[in-house]
Amino acid sequence: MQPAPRTAEITRTTSETDIRLRLDLDAGPEAAPGAIATGIGFLDHMLTALARHGMLGLAVEAKGDLHIDFHHTTEDVGIVLGQAVKRALGEKRGIRRYGHAVVPMDEALAEAAIDISGRPYLAWSVTFPRDKVGEMDTELFEEFFRAFAMNAGITLHVIQRAGTNAHHIAEGVFKAVARALRQAVEPDPRAAGVIPSTKGVLEG
Repeated sequence: MQPAPRTAEITRTTSETDIRLRLDLDAGPEAAPGAIATGIGFLDHMLTALARHGMLGLAVEAKGDLHIDFHHTTEDVGIVLGQAVKRALGEKRGIRRYGHAVVPMDEALAEAAIDISGRPYLAWSVTFPRDKVGEMDTELFEEFFRAFAMNAGITLHVIQRAGTNAHHIAEGVFKAVARALRQAVEPDPRAAGVIPSTKGVLEG
């Protein structure tokens, strides 16, 4: 019997943003990221990296109040992506649950650790040397990952080990999270159909 597809499609509309997102956790190495258009060029670049290194089928269309700033759009995309991961995982049976990655990006080094625990938490230890990358405020990366972790129901630790270039730091972080997420959601052949918790459920 074929395993159920681990996919999700979510639409979220508020007075600030209108977002449509499709996610496939098992897209595989040949899958190219779908159309990613948030109106924020650097965020699109980072989401494309997240999809590629996480082996995710990901398509995002977001329209937001960018005339105000990029905060609402960035945070809300994180919310919707987190909701999609949670929905696609279902009961979380047979997954590895934990993921860890350390990724170099030139002089930068980023580390990410994930527990698909049902207990949302973000520990963020990243410092950017300047306030913007392109037109995007670097403080928004923390907002994105907090929104993602809270809505995915995961514990996420992100640590900057080295780095002086803001672009390299951000890209290293997204790639590290992607690799850790890819590992955590991966089916564990030794635990097929089993929820990886002594409680028998992965909820808060």
